[in-house]
Formats: sequence, C-alpha cells, structure tokens
Amino acid sequence: MPPLATDLPQKRVLVVDDSKFVRTTFAAILKTSFAVREEADGEAAWRAVEGDPSLVMVFTDLDMPKLDGFGLLSRIRESSDRRIKELPVVVISGNEGPGSKQRARQLGANDFIAKSADAAEVLSRLDNVLRLVRTSKELEATRKVVANTATHDPLTGTHTPHYLVTEGRKHFAHVRRHGGALSVMALRLDTYDDIALAAGKDIADVVIQRIAKLVMEKVRAEDSVARVAHATFMVVAAGAGAPQMLAVAQRLRRELDDAKVRYRDQPLTFVSSLGVASVADPANSVEDLMRLALQRLQRSPAVPAPPPPAARAPGLPADLERILRFLESSDIGRYGEAADEFARRLKRIAKAIQARRR
Repeated sequence: MPPLATDLPQKRVLVVDDSKFVRTTFAAILKTSFAVREEADGEAAWRAVEGDPSLVMVFTDLDMPKLDGFGLLSRIRESSDRRIKELPVVVISGNEGPGSKQRARQLGANDFIAKSADAAEVLSRLDNVLRLVRTSKELEATRKVVANTATHDPLTGTHTPHYLVTEGRKHFAHVRRHGGALSVMALRLDTYDDIALAAGKDIADVVIQRIAKLVMEKVRAEDSVARVAHATFMVVAAGAGAPQMLAVAQRLRRELDDAKVRYRDQPLTFVSSLGVASVADPANSVEDLMRLALQRLQRSPAVPAPPPPAARAPGLPADLERILRFLESSDIGRYGEAADEFARRLKRIAKAIQARRR
C-alpha cells in the first residue's frame, strides 16, 4: 500500500497519451489509490486541467497530436492560475533522447517515468513527487511566516515593512483616541539604478546600507525606520508633526545630495526624493498615511529643473546651436569633480578657437 497515495483517495490523476494501451496500463496501476482521468491529446488534457480542480498530478506523453507534451507543460507553467501553475507533471518517456528530457525539465517537468515501468515504480514516483510538492509548499508557507514575523531587514538593519505597519497601527490608534501628532516620511534614492549600473549591485547595496545608517542617526530613538523597497525608506514618527518631519527629511536629502563618494575615481551621484504625510491629512489608517507619503514622494523632482536655454545667437550654425542647447539643458554640475574637468576643457577649447581667429 503506497504511503501517501492512500491519503488522497478522492483526488484525481490525469493520464495523457495518444496510445490507448499506455493510458489503460497506467490507469490500472493508479486506480488502486486515485481516481483517474484519461485524455488522448494535449488540447483535451489542457481543457481537463483548466476545468477539473480535483486533479493533483498529470502524467503526460511528449509526442501527441494537436498539442504535444512540451506545449502542455508550457501552458501549465505559464498559467496565471496558481493551482494550475503548481500542478505536478510527470513525463511518460518512451525512446526520447536526452535533448527531449532536458527540454521537458526546463519547461517544468517534475519527474520522468518509462512507459515500461511496473506498478511499484509508478506508485513510488507518484508518492515521491507529491511529497516533494507538499514539502515545497510547506517551506514556502514557513518562509512567508518568517517574513511576516521578522522585525529587521537583513541588509540594512532597519525594520521590516510588516513591523513598521504593526507599530504604525499602534501609534495611529493612540493618536485617534488621545490626540497628538503622528507623521510618516518616505525617502528614496533615485539614482540607485545608476549606481548599480556604474559600480555593480554589491556597491549599490553598500550605499543603501550607509543611507540606512544615516537615516537612523538623524531620526529620534523612538521613531521606527523600515526599508519598504530596495532603495526606499520610511519613517513613522509618533509625536512629530509634519513641519518637524519635513525638516528632518530635508536635512537628510541635503546630506545625500552633497555626499562625495567615489568609485574607481568616478563620483557616485546621490539624488533623492522625499514625501511626508501626517494625521493632519485625510487618512483612516497608518497605511493611508504611508500611501500618501509615497504618492508625494513620486511627485518630488529627482533632479532640479534646468534653466531655460539662452536665446539663439544670431548667425550661429544649426549644429553648433544644438550642441549649446544640449549643454545648457544638462545638469552637468551633478557630476561633481568630473564637471570641473569638463569646464576646464571647455575653456581650453574656447581659448584655442580665439587663438585661431587672431
């Protein structure tokens, strides 16, 4: 008696093969523990998978009419329905070469079994795959529980979003009952992707760690700080009004914008955005305040607007005019020392032009 198959007598296994003999053979073995549904081609099997929620596993051939086993596998793994997407699939293999098996594995096949397998092997494979799937689901559930109960972000040491919401709800409820101030601040490093592209993700994450430390140093000990996205931090501050929180946010932003950090002799530019919300805003929960702070952060300009281009000099050729307009509209100053070198080279070019005209 198979150890796991008998636990689920009401569940169904789908056997898909264009050979009646193969379907009958596998059905006879599986019926000792499961209800069995048979289909002769991939299209019929796909309709069964879509419409039959009692299915717990699919045994399928690869070489079939209408829709082959590869196509069926692909549809199952690409389904937006989680029940279908996670359905275990065992390929019934005949004389296929290693290339076919590799392709089936890449498409998401859980296991392979020969058409000549005996009853003990078929039931053992079914049992092993179901155990593996069950274990994977248990591990995923455990991971979610850990994520929801952990209090600190492993990269930065700040709180997790779940912890921030939990603390924020307590503060919001207290303010609603007893009055007082409560503010939420969001701060985002807008140039994180640029830094990761220039210096690599590891360096960009070191930058995130240092920003986290800076944020935690600038806020009060009683404030809660969390990293809510890869380059976005949020602070919940009980007893702090919007002006006080905005002042803290602006100090943080100035320090980031003025930071001088170099990587391989190239400056890394920090451009940040901020958003602040408080109980003075229309909100029914701390989550509303968080969403409002993020909405305001989205509207914060990441880079100061460039000055309007100067009027076109009379008689200036169109190609030179385009170059000048590009330079005038570019925020070259944000490149720090590189901008100084750029200015020096422009001066040398100007002097050379003047010398040639004399």
